[in-house]
Amino acid sequence: MFDDPKGPIEHFLWGKYVICGVEHGAGGRGRVGAGKDIRLIGEEVTEWHERKGHELTEAMISGVYDQGIEVLIIGIGVNGALECPEEVKLGIQARGIDQVILARTPDACARYNALFHQGKRVALLAHGTC
Repeated sequence: MFDDPKGPIEHFLWGKYVICGVEHGAGGRGRVGAGKDIRLIGEEVTEWHERKGHELTEAMISGVYDQGIEVLIIGIGVNGALECPEEVKLGIQARGIDQVILARTPDACARYNALFHQGKRVALLAHGTC
């Protein structure tokens, strides 16, 4: 679905990421690394455990505020199943992140890498499946 050897996101395939050489995803016995739903800032990846269901709430947007983030990319799933209501986007902007980009997760990974290499302070919240 997505490959970019320059990284930091090197590979994405349904529920599985390789970021800076480390695998994250849903394994046969549970979570691998940070799991299938991730938060990425710079090259630091953590689990995005706040995401529940397929409609984002303001409470699910976490770990990205007060860090000088210019652009927040939200990976809405491979098939675009994750919905982000307008009031959630406005809430993100009200908390100081000017640009919010919604994209299917493979495209979100590509956008993240491009902005990262442009020197932007970018964050990614990504749903790794549906």
